[in-house]
Order: sequence, then structure tokens, then C-alpha cells
Amino acid sequence: MIQVKQLAKSFGDIQVLKKIDAQIKRQEVVCIIGPSGSGKSTFLRCINLLEEPTSG
Repeated sequence: MIQVKQLAKSFGDIQVLKKIDAQIKRQEVVCIIGPSGSGKSTFLRCINLLEEPTSG
């Protein structure tokens, strides 16, 4: 299981992710959708620790 609580990421004064909560169960398929620039890739990079979250 992947559990994310209060995940936040900022680049300078710009807050890209604001207190994201998610719980993904084993073998569950999840789709992350949204417009360009909404933080989808940043969210995935933070989950994989390729990018260090500001908090959470």
C-alpha cells in the first residue's frame, strides 16, 4: 500500500502541491489527470522520492 498524508511541495514562493492525501492499495489502478502545470508529475516524483517534498 502507498499512503500519502499532507504532501506539500513548493518551488520558492509557488506552492505546487497543497496538502495532498492519497491511499493506494496493492494492485489498485490509479489515474492521475489534470491540466498542464497542475502538479501531476511533481506528485509522482515526490512519491518516488525523485523530488524531495517540502512537507508530508
